[in-house]
Amino acid sequence: MTRPPSAPDTGRTGEVRPNAVVAVLAFGGISVSLMQTLVVPLVPQLPALLGAPAGDTAWAVTATLLSSAVATPTVGRLGDMYGKRRMVLFSLAMLVAGSVVCALSDSLAPMVVGRILQGMAAGVIPLGISIMRDELPAERLSGATALMSASLGVGGALGLPAAAFIAENTDWHALFWAAAALGVLAAVLVVTIVPESRVRTGGRFDLPGAVGLSVALLCMLLAISKGADWGWSSATTLGLLAAAAAVLLVWGWWELRTRQPLVDLRTTARRQVLLTNVASIVFGFAMFAMSLVLPQVLQLPAATGYGLGQTILVAGLVMAPNGLVMMAMSPVSARITQRRGPKTTLMVGAVVVALGYSLGLVMMSAIWQLVVVSCVIAAGIGLAYGAMPALVMAAVPVSETAAANSLNTLMRSIGTSVSSAVAGVVLAHLTIDLGGAAVPSQNAFRVVLGIGALAALVALAIASFLPRQPTRAAAGDDGAADRVPARSGTGSGRG
Repeated sequence: MTRPPSAPDTGRTGEVRPNAVVAVLAFGGISVSLMQTLVVPLVPQLPALLGAPAGDTAWAVTATLLSSAVATPTVGRLGDMYGKRRMVLFSLAMLVAGSVVCALSDSLAPMVVGRILQGMAAGVIPLGISIMRDELPAERLSGATALMSASLGVGGALGLPAAAFIAENTDWHALFWAAAALGVLAAVLVVTIVPESRVRTGGRFDLPGAVGLSVALLCMLLAISKGADWGWSSATTLGLLAAAAAVLLVWGWWELRTRQPLVDLRTTARRQVLLTNVASIVFGFAMFAMSLVLPQVLQLPAATGYGLGQTILVAGLVMAPNGLVMMAMSPVSARITQRRGPKTTLMVGAVVVALGYSLGLVMMSAIWQLVVVSCVIAAGIGLAYGAMPALVMAAVPVSETAAANSLNTLMRSIGTSVSSAVAGVVLAHLTIDLGGAAVPSQNAFRVVLGIGALAALVALAIASFLPRQPTRAAAGDDGAADRVPARSGTGSGRG
């Protein structure tokens, strides 16, 4: 997008407080990502707490995954069109509403409804990155977006021990009241400190595109997340996957022909954006594999010969440092990106993740070893997650920042879903007998860790094909300098 000669600047340079904006948006991102692990300590107790079979209470986890996948690209596009801060506030309102519904529930139906609403808040992180691009000085952008991107993992890591502590020491409803309070605080801070960007695309929202993508994602993620329960060769699973493929084909045809698409597939097909999104799927896979293995090793009885017999609270405390490591790696990621480019940062992150998983193959017999393994993997994830927004934003017009970042976040979510499915199959088939119950064997955990290392190496190979220097498609010198409003009227903003 070229800057019109007479276009005024936003006039916000003197008003914006970069440190405060970054801190508030990162706090909002962490608050939202907490929702992913909020109910994990409750999962074994949910059937008794909600008076429903275990197979049904699993929807308290699955519902959030599905609604976040559907909401993220839609909210991102609406942010580009009608205001990113406005959609951040909408997302936080969904978080608060969902948390209150869950806090007041004692049965399955309202719990699932509340978890759906909580999942709709997932767009806060890509929207926050997009606000940073519009509002922050160029020299602050790399570090800020790296921190915001890392908040996805930080919240998940810190949420597990916090949720376990609250669940063990208070009534479980307190978890959701605490989540509602965080959402209210984040919303108040956003209203007070974060400015609304005047970079807008305008035009008409692509409702058929949003419906089509939502249906395809629901079918695909439902099949992936429930395939192990239903059977991977069952008619339901295969039917959902076939439906997802068919709907995606029709959706792609529509997106290429409509004037104002939900997702600009031509922009998405650019090598830098496409390869970054594919790498994001693989990194999402690699990040979640750690979360599936280490807590189970920590909690399995010592009688297995490899379990460490710890409580879920201890398991959460062991995993918590990796969230802090991701945050600490944000400035390192920004520094590497500024000196060597985001491609190098992404590749270094992949190497570190592969190293961490390789260490896990031989360091599994003591708590301190698992802390080291999780922190090394988290360091690599922090580096890589910091580079991804820089790669995406350098290759898309400023008027499509939120939609592009939302799509990238969605790719990570798809990666975590696939990781959960693959790990579930491995852990269910490689088992030992423990007092009449089948539990995953040590070899099963090593296979999953090996797959995580392989996924990181695949991401490294994908990143090697990225352009040496990021493209500067309509983004100014740094991908952030172009902070003028998009063209008014009904244009798509892709000019």
